[in-house]
Amino acid sequence: STEFFRIALFQNSLEGYYRINFALMQYHKYSLSEIEDMMPWEKEVYTTFLVQYLEELKQKQEAAKNK
Repeated sequence: STEFFRIALFQNSLEGYYRINFALMQYHKYSLSEIEDMMPWEKEVYTTFLVQYLEELKQKQEAAKNK
């Protein structure tokens, strides 16, 4: 999805680095040290999970709103 690519592109900037870390801490409750200790591919996997979670949450909110 476009959201995934937007989040993936954030990793190419300092702002993106902090946004991704913040999102992983907020939504997945990882500590900063846990995030920094991840392998790059591992962080990519969890970023993908985060995007999927946020998309599902948005869909549920829209479905509830349309009831």
